Amino acid sequence: MAIPIIYNLRSVKARWTSAIVAVVGIAGTVGVFVAMLSLAHGFRATLVASGSPDNALILRAGATSEMTSGVGLDSVKIIQDAPGIARGPNGPLVTAEAVLMAPIPLRSTGTDANVEVRGVSPNVLEIRKQVKIVQGRMFTPGLAEVVVGKNANTTYSGLTLGNTISLGTMNWKVVGVFDAGGSSFDSEVWADPHLLTGAYNRPDTFFQSVTAHLASPDALKQLKDALTTDPRLNVDVMREIDYYAKQSTNMTTLITTLGGFVAFIMAIGAVFGALNTMYSAVADRGKEIATMRALGFGGPSVVFSFLVEALLISFAGGLLGCLAVLRLNGVTTSTINFQTFSNLAFAFKITASLLVEGVIFALVMGVLGGFFPAVRAARLPVATALREL
Repeated sequence: MAIPIIYNLRSVKARWTSAIVAVVGIAGTVGVFVAMLSLAHGFRATLVASGSPDNALILRAGATSEMTSGVGLDSVKIIQDAPGIARGPNGPLVTAEAVLMAPIPLRSTGTDANVEVRGVSPNVLEIRKQVKIVQGRMFTPGLAEVVVGKNANTTYSGLTLGNTISLGTMNWKVVGVFDAGGSSFDSEVWADPHLLTGAYNRPDTFFQSVTAHLASPDALKQLKDALTTDPRLNVDVMREIDYYAKQSTNMTTLITTLGGFVAFIMAIGAVFGALNTMYSAVADRGKEIATMRALGFGGPSVVFSFLVEALLISFAGGLLGCLAVLRLNGVTTSTINFQTFSNLAFAFKITASLLVEGVIFALVMGVLGGFFPAVRAARLPVATALREL
């Protein structure tokens, strides 16, 4: 015979002060847990959004990122003629890109941050179709002009439309702002690759990577086979989206590990809070429990009833914690991408699945905090408690 749930609800209401302490502890733990997971999720989503399954990225063989890669102009010309690459009105849809770092002050602190500056071909918008100019216009090839991502526009000083900034040995005019759909490109500055490398005293015949728009998503194998078997080349070929997904691995692992550790430490405190609440409830309700046992409610029913009570408290804490962090969804922050050592702006991304994980985490804490007090309640000596009535 099971004890009615209404009994647990009334019990929590009668002991609301101690229940609130447990709820707040669990809520804080769940809030940290969900916030850290959403931080890692947002970082990964930003990098993965940078890649397209319709594009192939070509790097020097063995390079782990664009910053450690190098592809010469002679190799670019060979790549442009390879099979599997889409053709546009002006030729193959290939952009050979020079990637550099420039110190630009953050608006928030005034301190310099490493901003990724990318030299791109004039046809880059045909290749990265998710990128749209939302203010101004695209830079004119051969002129000292730049376009900046929407996050770069709001995060760094001097990157406003119409302003002039200094990059390398040249001054550049900001002529446009682009929206790259929430990807890492939104934190970058784009310019003519030949002028950009010249401004940093680098040869304009040397690039960090080549991005090619595939004739079809299935054309990657054809392109990869052609380029990796060509004795004139020493390159690796991968789908662009796979490259950026791999780039996100180290940072998301670090955030998740640190967040999990902090949440674990807080969870210990929350569990002890729940234990204290439930043990107090057992101590205060010895006669109640004995009476229920005398009326025919068995030990398992008492254990289950106390676990239900602990789960009610933890569920409330889980919901409160999730509601508290919902306001973080979409809030933009920034950190260093350890693969490129560039500053990357990204947003907290709280999903329904993360909220469910947060509530489950709360319920686990509730079970851990309620089990032992429940067992103690079930073992109370009935005869002794009844004699005190």
